[in-house]
Amino acid sequence: MAIIPRTPVTREVIDLGGPQGNAYYLLGRARNLSKQLDLDAEAILKEMKESDYDNLVKIFDKYFGEFVDLILP
Repeated sequence: MAIIPRTPVTREVIDLGGPQGNAYYLLGRARNLSKQLDLDAEAILKEMKESDYDNLVKIFDKYFGEFVDLILP
């Protein structure tokens, strides 16, 4: 048996080639999502900042890929 929601679940979409694709936006979005999901925001942000932009995107996807679709430029 499958449970189907009455209203379709809409995933957030972030176009990494657009204005929402900058590191500051992704860090802010990660902070907000972490709080909503009761995750350790500071640990996630620290991990995101450890390296370059590509790492930041990979870590964001690791934690929030289930809820957010990232569109590559």
